Amino acid sequence: MTTDKKITVKTIISRKLTGEKITALTAYDYTMASILDDSGIDIILVGDSAGNVIAGYDTTHPVSMDEMIYHTRCVRKGVKRALLVVDMPFLSFQCGIDEAIYNAGLFLKAGAEAVKLEGGEEIFDIVKNLNDFGIPVMGHLGLLPQSVHKLGGYAIQANDEKNGKKLLEDAKYLEKAGAFSIILEKIPEIRAREITEKISIPTIGIGAGRYCDGQILVLYDLLGLTENFNPRYLRKYADFAGEMRKAFKNFIEDVKNGNYPSEKEVYK
Repeated sequence: MTTDKKITVKTIISRKLTGEKITALTAYDYTMASILDDSGIDIILVGDSAGNVIAGYDTTHPVSMDEMIYHTRCVRKGVKRALLVVDMPFLSFQCGIDEAIYNAGLFLKAGAEAVKLEGGEEIFDIVKNLNDFGIPVMGHLGLLPQSVHKLGGYAIQANDEKNGKKLLEDAKYLEKAGAFSIILEKIPEIRAREITEKISIPTIGIGAGRYCDGQILVLYDLLGLTENFNPRYLRKYADFAGEMRKAFKNFIEDVKNGNYPSEKEVYK
């Protein structure tokens, strides 16, 4: 049930007990963030997917701290109700605990209320220290875009018993380190269900099936703006690319034909 009450980390944690599904979408600018927030979304993630859908990078690796801080400040202006989480970009936390704390602190100063880190057991100490310093952490397991070269692409992950067991262990490490939730990306539904049932913190799926405690999508994918991106899990709720082309072509035609501006659209 959507309310006007401010969503906090404690709100998200409580959903595990109440059973109310968590909704999350990405945003990168003020306008989209304000519309999302007004629509009643629970979590707005300033994703490093901005590197793909905004900057046109092939991977998220080139995304910098400065770029993410800029997007965070833009989104913060539009958010009043939702919990604002920010991706920590590649090399902003992998180089050590001190640097991770410093960079996460910069995001909080820019308006974030939590940060998201990719990885499992290997980032246990980083997640624990961030949590100890009062910086809430969302985990991210399964397909890790920042590890795409190691993974050999964007294929489904943990599709055998060995890797499924490792995924569950990693989820438990993140839980023990103090993460308040975990995104599970592109894994078999049976793995996501097992993790969701065996940890006490919420899971949020993207291509992880029906049994997670919530779901997240990239905003531009949901709106149909990324026309050539059509993974099995993606449901496109609109065709904004088509509608935008129609609007642009109508504008071009009206200008060339002298139909815009009309008499009522000029100042006297």
